[in-house]
Amino acid sequence: MAGANTAYMASAPGEEPAPAIPDDGPGGAGSFTGTGSLDESTGFREFGDPAAAEVRLPNRPESARTARRLVRSVLLTRWGLSEALAEDTVLLVSELVGNAVRHTGAQSLGLRLRRQRGRIRVEVRDPSRGLPCLLPVHEFDVSGRGLFLVDHLSDRWGVDLLPLGKTTWFELRDEEP
Repeated sequence: MAGANTAYMASAPGEEPAPAIPDDGPGGAGSFTGTGSLDESTGFREFGDPAAAEVRLPNRPESARTARRLVRSVLLTRWGLSEALAEDTVLLVSELVGNAVRHTGAQSLGLRLRRQRGRIRVEVRDPSRGLPCLLPVHEFDVSGRGLFLVDHLSDRWGVDLLPLGKTTWFELRDEEP
């Protein structure tokens, strides 16, 4: 997974947002293809299943940890995807949630996970219409690497402006042939 095919897309008011990947049938967001059970520690009981519908997370730093657990559980347990893909995905969702917590002043954030045709898409929604900025990263920087990581590890990422906020998203290829 490299940033060579990365596209940054933002939709302005009055424009159509970048197409979301809709849920599909077997093997998609609503299906259970893995083995095992969803443990309470994943956060499903408290927050819901981000593959079934958007879940609301409080605007607190610990929401990044909750998002990682929710996404990891869906990828490994429900969809049966690889540990390597789960590691990249939880890193990137942590960066998007962390950015939303730090920069938006929102009371809560939305998290959604979709899968279709060999791709997974992770969306983080917040009420701010401020666009994230991909800044140059220098060797000794101690912060500001979040979007750099998203840009380099995802296949595509972007921002959809909404009437009341935005959705920042990224897509990765899953391992299906």
